[in-house]
Amino acid sequence: MQTFSILLITLIASISLSAQDITGQWIGALKVQGTQLRLVFNITKTENGVSSTMDSPDQGAKGIPTTTTSFENSILKITIANAKIEYDGKLGQDNVIVGTFKQGGQSFPMNLSKEKIEKEKLERPQEPIKPFPYYSEDITFENKKAGIKLAGTFTLPNKEGVFPAVILISGSGPQNRDEELLGHKPFLVLSDFLTKNGIAVLRYDDRGTALSKGDFKTATSADFATDVESAIVYLKTRKEINKIGLIGHSEGGLIAPMVASKSKDVAFIVLLAGTGIQGDSLLLLQKKLIEEASGVNKENIQKGQLSNRKVFEIVNTSTTLEQLNSDLTVYFKQILKDNPNTQKPAEMSDDDFVELQVKQIASPWMQYFIKYNPAPALEKVKCPVLAVNGEKDLQVPPKENLEAIKKALTKGGNKSVTTKELLNLNHLFQECKTGSPDEYATIEETFSPIALTEILKWLQTQTK
Repeated sequence: MQTFSILLITLIASISLSAQDITGQWIGALKVQGTQLRLVFNITKTENGVSSTMDSPDQGAKGIPTTTTSFENSILKITIANAKIEYDGKLGQDNVIVGTFKQGGQSFPMNLSKEKIEKEKLERPQEPIKPFPYYSEDITFENKKAGIKLAGTFTLPNKEGVFPAVILISGSGPQNRDEELLGHKPFLVLSDFLTKNGIAVLRYDDRGTALSKGDFKTATSADFATDVESAIVYLKTRKEINKIGLIGHSEGGLIAPMVASKSKDVAFIVLLAGTGIQGDSLLLLQKKLIEEASGVNKENIQKGQLSNRKVFEIVNTSTTLEQLNSDLTVYFKQILKDNPNTQKPAEMSDDDFVELQVKQIASPWMQYFIKYNPAPALEKVKCPVLAVNGEKDLQVPPKENLEAIKKALTKGGNKSVTTKELLNLNHLFQECKTGSPDEYATIEETFSPIALTEILKWLQTQTK
């Protein structure tokens, strides 16, 4: 009788479990690089089973299509092939899915439930709090060349008066007007500091991001340069502005000279971790330094360098997109054949994996970046330039890039060039230990006061 009782309880439990509804919103939180990243899977029934989309509310992304979704024997499996994402979890009687989120060879525990998860409050002591002691206005301006409207925030030391202004240009990847990443808002902190010290600031959402229109995925640095040019046109309509400068961070530091080399309206530029060497060389150096800081062994670093050099050679020598896709496909298939242990999602075929690698390298932005040499544009810049890098920047290493920037500007006859390497600062201009990107989110400081002061001091010499 005791045995029958146990069997009956087990049977009831299994019936209850199978009756649980997998449809709806399932919410989880990843702990990545010291910060919380909330993810939502929206699961719906279909004729053949279930389908889903994914939201990443902390990154402002909604409705990301998934590649496969299945729910069998209480096991939920979801993949997003082009992002190398896999989720695998088991639904329990407590209506919680206990599982693992995988991306790019890394695994993170992540449980899902239907309970709402509040955004984690991070300590960011530099982030300004409203009300601000200056005038702030949400604005839009049009890029007529691209046929899109961009949205941003324009801050003035006072509502009335005439001031010098700067346009902030963000780094690579889709960024909002605060250049928000990993819980930090560098452009909000920089804008607040400069506006409090007498300089007007225009910062805006990248095209296709937040409130700005357009397609980010098909754009290159040259396209983003036209967005900056449109911001200049807008500022020229403002009676409060008497001088316009550009401040570009990372890729923004590549874009600022592109614009300044062609525009007489740019009075000065500041390059924050701007690039001075060609994209392929920068990516190789960046990969090597980050892997060294992460403890990757020398043999694997060398293998990666050889592989990437070959990829960049293919990009630089291909004359058509068709040829590039074909050459890259052949190369990646050979890599997969020679390295059968290559990390790839379990449910992804070799062909799909190769196609994904090809798409990433052959994307308009990556092709352009790999081939682009900043030197010719820098040689044409005649306005005053400040180039600043953090000593521990592993993404845009200071020595190679500051030297190249100075060399190109000097070659072009620019007589007003200042370059500075700031001790113990990383790519985001935070005080750091190693400079590794893994540290960015864990550091409370958003923007070193030393760097802010250096930028302001130089700007004040240009805006008197």
